[in-house]
Amino acid sequence: MVLFFLRHAEAERDAETDFARKLTSKGVDQAEKAGKFLLRLGIVPDVILTSPLVRARQTAKIVADRLGDIEATEVPWLAAGMAPETYLREIQEYSKNESVMVVGHEPDFSETIAYLLGLPDPDALKIRKTTLTAVQIGQINPGKGQLQFLVPARLM
Repeated sequence: MVLFFLRHAEAERDAETDFARKLTSKGVDQAEKAGKFLLRLGIVPDVILTSPLVRARQTAKIVADRLGDIEATEVPWLAAGMAPETYLREIQEYSKNESVMVVGHEPDFSETIAYLLGLPDPDALKIRKTTLTAVQIGQINPGKGQLQFLVPARLM
């Protein structure tokens, strides 16, 4: 299975709560570019899962709309603050798919990707907003993943 990690696009800084932060106009553009980039590469994941936070849901919806016949599914475990072990345990439910995209947050993504790749330092990676990372995983086990690519927004 290929696991695609897409960090949410740029969001407003000031909102009533962190949960409610919406994408800025730049963030909307970034999400549009991410969707177009995936299409250019011929990548349409079997499943798109998103954090329940507004900025992630907006990013996932824009990307899903660009890709066509796919919808983003909100899952609570993608909310900010989940441990890598939680990600792996929850993603098991989707292991029959060839490709799954998760739209979420830092530092969760860098920690989970480092865990999958077997990197000893979880701070070895920093995933910027709208960065798309692909990790090939045979079995969902720490240290068994293979990094396929890591593309920041500015290269899309």
